[in-house]
Amino acid sequence: MLHLGLGSFHRAHQAVYLQQLIELGEQQWSLVGANLRPDMAETLDALARQGGAYTLETISPPGEVRYQRISAIREVIRYVPGIAPVVARGADAATRIVSFTVTEAGYYLDESDRLDIQAPELLEDLARIRRGVAGQTIYGAVTAILRARQVQGAGALTLLNCDNLRHNGDRFRAGLLAFIRHAGLPDLAAWAEAHTTCPNAMVDRITPRPPSELRARVRAATGWDDAAPVTAESFIQWVIEDRFIAGRPAWERVGVELVPSVAPYEEAKIRILNASHSCIAWAGTLVGLQFIHEGTHTPAIRQMAWDYVTQDVMPCLSRPGQPSPVDLPAYRDVVLERFGNPAIRDTNQRVAADGFAKIPGFIAPTVRERLAQGASIESVAVLPALFLAFLQRWHAGALPYAYQDQAMDPAVAHAICDAADPVAALCADRTLWGELAGDARLVDAVRRAGQRVDAFVATAQATPTTTHPSH
Repeated sequence: MLHLGLGSFHRAHQAVYLQQLIELGEQQWSLVGANLRPDMAETLDALARQGGAYTLETISPPGEVRYQRISAIREVIRYVPGIAPVVARGADAATRIVSFTVTEAGYYLDESDRLDIQAPELLEDLARIRRGVAGQTIYGAVTAILRARQVQGAGALTLLNCDNLRHNGDRFRAGLLAFIRHAGLPDLAAWAEAHTTCPNAMVDRITPRPPSELRARVRAATGWDDAAPVTAESFIQWVIEDRFIAGRPAWERVGVELVPSVAPYEEAKIRILNASHSCIAWAGTLVGLQFIHEGTHTPAIRQMAWDYVTQDVMPCLSRPGQPSPVDLPAYRDVVLERFGNPAIRDTNQRVAADGFAKIPGFIAPTVRERLAQGASIESVAVLPALFLAFLQRWHAGALPYAYQDQAMDPAVAHAICDAADPVAALCADRTLWGELAGDARLVDAVRRAGQRVDAFVATAQATPTTTHPSH
């Protein structure tokens, strides 16, 4: 398996499942890791020096700490311009799966799920592909790999998403085929349709950025001086549609759920975990907190997340005659327990990122379905209200950290905040809301929610000792 995006999440998740299989005696699969851009050079260098091996620290909500040596990544490909070594490895007939971790914005899909072919990064990649060079987006890189496989007769390939995009395999496949056709390669598009599959998948494990003290902590606990350790919560989940065209590891032996449809699991995770995670991060930032667990232990913030899930999400996901296979109340409670784990020290900065992708992906579907049912959206409206208050802090240069949002057009975001009516401007943005943009019911609900957010912030500032201490 070749994995593109050798970050902390992959090393705390996909690589761990393969490590467990290897320890059960299955030796025929291994991982090769690479990045498509020159970021994380120090981490990749450290992993390469360690032969791909590293230490995983996991911490349970009660505080149980475990250290595990992971050696499933047998090769690390350092970044070079043009990523020729990555293409060569992907084109090797021994490579049967190419997996990747991409942010929501990295798919370049518009509100109708069509490839935004005018995005500058895609235009640059199309030019590269026409010159016979691999691109830097996921489409440009995979297109180069598939073209090389076609030429070399290397056979079929599964393309496996490992990220939070809803219906990720289907949407990636549509975007990839559109990209290949725009590149003027109809024969390759036909070959890809016949020789690849793209299963939908859902992944879950909270994996914060490794803190600076992690290396010393690992050394003190294990004696290993590891230059590339990762830390994560003890919870882990992976649900995949069993559509692999060229074989796969026996992941079901180690707890991976291979299912006919990932949709109900995906919806529960995206709407309950991902959206409430952002809720807690935005709210925590507004009242001066640094970590997710602090916000989760703040009663008013926890109540926002609880109400959002209980009052608006759960009625969408499990209806009379259409019960969810997920125990939604139990899942909600487990999620909040995970978020409250003080040892993870996951930052609001990390979780608050990419709001312009999260509103349409994680939050708008619940708003849309509730309004279609003629139901209240009072609880879910708190989330865009929190994001607007957060965005206004960013606009004023008053956030305590740098905000990263790959899907945000800064000029558009500043214009929303500068508008005479920022609530109406936010709710009128079609990128965020699609056909709901400007809906009076949405505007009114977010306006009322904004008043509650303002009151919450004022109360929290007047009462600064509302959280459990960080430790």
